[in-house]
Amino acid sequence: MRRRELIAGAAGLAVAGAGAAVALGGVRPFGDDVDAIAEHELESIEAPGSEAGTVTVPRLGSVTLVEVFATWCGVCSEQMGPMGEAYDAVGGDVQVVSVTNEPLGRTTTHEDVARWWADHGGRWTVAHDADLELSRELDATGVPLSVVLDESNVVTWSELGRKPADELVAAVDDARGG
Repeated sequence: MRRRELIAGAAGLAVAGAGAAVALGGVRPFGDDVDAIAEHELESIEAPGSEAGTVTVPRLGSVTLVEVFATWCGVCSEQMGPMGEAYDAVGGDVQVVSVTNEPLGRTTTHEDVARWWADHGGRWTVAHDADLELSRELDATGVPLSVVLDESNVVTWSELGRKPADELVAAVDDARGG
């Protein structure tokens, strides 16, 4: 009986340790041999810097910085400043898009997202991942999640939590090859 408990405890510690390493950015959850992420047509939301319609995320042929967020997330609110600084720094050749995967139309509406966006200084594209397909491909199990994809739509960097603008810009520069 003690042997089973010891094995179960060791397995639990291993899972918890791996989860902590991913959450704290010590492990790239995508590994090095990852295929490209598929392009997804997402509904874009009418808000400052964002037009209503659709947007392709990620966009093949362009380095992409994706931020998965939720309006209820305090850290996501704090992340908007560094995202704005990164958006200003990376230039127009990089696709920058923030994506919410909240179920819109129930307790949170498109208008709520647009208002939150404006209140937090958003000025780039904001979109909704209604079917969660992009979120699943990016392994968005928490928010905020920052992801950088290269021109081939391969994830080159991904981390949970608040990140400073210089770290986001460095990840974009690495994806650009320089």
